[in-house]
Amino acid sequence: MANLAISAESFKVNRNFYDDRNYPRGIKRSGDFNLAEAEALEKYGVALMALSLGSRLPVTEEEQHFVEVCRGKAVVSNTIEKAWLKYQNIILTPKQFHTLFGRTKVETDELESDPDDLD
Repeated sequence: MANLAISAESFKVNRNFYDDRNYPRGIKRSGDFNLAEAEALEKYGVALMALSLGSRLPVTEEEQHFVEVCRGKAVVSNTIEKAWLKYQNIILTPKQFHTLFGRTKVETDELESDPDDLD
């Protein structure tokens, strides 16, 4: 898998990508991504979002390959694609919630809840 070696024309944007809804403290501080993935998301995330949604047409071969990866027609070949798929997986997968008892409601003892058994 290649690093961030991409052409200057690919994924060109004029601002950084921030996801305040899912990462209010920042992508780098979340712990979900390694440093290279977090930097790729912040630097190219705006273009990646537009390409994956179809609101931006691919200009270079790298962008076309990214669109194919998003559609599941190609294999991940660089850090940018890996980071985007990981990001999508994290934000689209529901959070797991675990209770201490393993149930949503704790059952009480039947003798304690029966008001007729009072002596």
